[in-house]
Amino acid sequence: MEKSVCIRKSVDELTFTDDGMFQAVMREPGLCAELIELLLHLKVGHIEYPELEKTIAPYFSSKGVRLDVYLKDPEKIIDIEMMSYAQKEIGLRSRYYQSMIDMDSLMKSQDYADMKSSYVLFICKNDPFKDESGRGLGFPHYTFTTKCHEIERLNFNDKITKVIYNASAHEKETDGKTRDFLRFAYTNNPGEDDFSKRLAERVQKLKEDEHFKEVYAAMNLREMDIRREAIAEGLQMGLSSGKKQGAEEKSVEAAVIAVKDFHVDPQLAAEKMNAPLDKVMEKLRMP
Repeated sequence: MEKSVCIRKSVDELTFTDDGMFQAVMREPGLCAELIELLLHLKVGHIEYPELEKTIAPYFSSKGVRLDVYLKDPEKIIDIEMMSYAQKEIGLRSRYYQSMIDMDSLMKSQDYADMKSSYVLFICKNDPFKDESGRGLGFPHYTFTTKCHEIERLNFNDKITKVIYNASAHEKETDGKTRDFLRFAYTNNPGEDDFSKRLAERVQKLKEDEHFKEVYAAMNLREMDIRREAIAEGLQMGLSSGKKQGAEEKSVEAAVIAVKDFHVDPQLAAEKMNAPLDKVMEKLRMP
């Protein structure tokens, strides 16, 4: 049985797709570039910087966003997100990420004409797109670009591409190397695939690395502190208002506080507080 997303794994239990481990593996430029070339079919030139868990918050009053892996080269910007848990509202999430990436890019330079091509890549363990009955659509990947409904050949030229991979449908992937990677992401078994083996070897080395252990422990403590303070604040709010909140209401309130007061990403806050994301987002939209 899979652990609750609110419970942090020990270092020894971590796999490639786990939060903390994925970002650390992607700090290896060669592996990161190879992953991009495999999944986005792009040649990656000189990467200006790989940045783990980049936070973009353009204005004091705006809600920041935490990106797993954020890369730039002279021609493009790439955000890579690993989703090892069930994902809702992925379209709105990618829209917000894209808007923050654009804001960050323009703040540092420039004119619209200078904006680079932008790619948001989601690697999901399970299918984020469902049919009317709630079953996954079953495609191994989904690619989204801006198109004109009236004239399909008309190029909007906004330089934005969003690609979502569904590792659970790895058997349907026609490209052998991509299929092997998706199988690894879904099962944690690298099999005979050379790239997956190298990723698995990197995971094992990081588990034995003292610096990684310290960073991972610090990340756990930070999230525990945020959770503890947010829950305490949420309970105080409930008591002062004289309302008897249910467990779900308290978890939603705590998640909202984590977002507003501690600038935690809404998805992460919902996970850590064990709160439904849709109700957290509804609360955040309220004036």
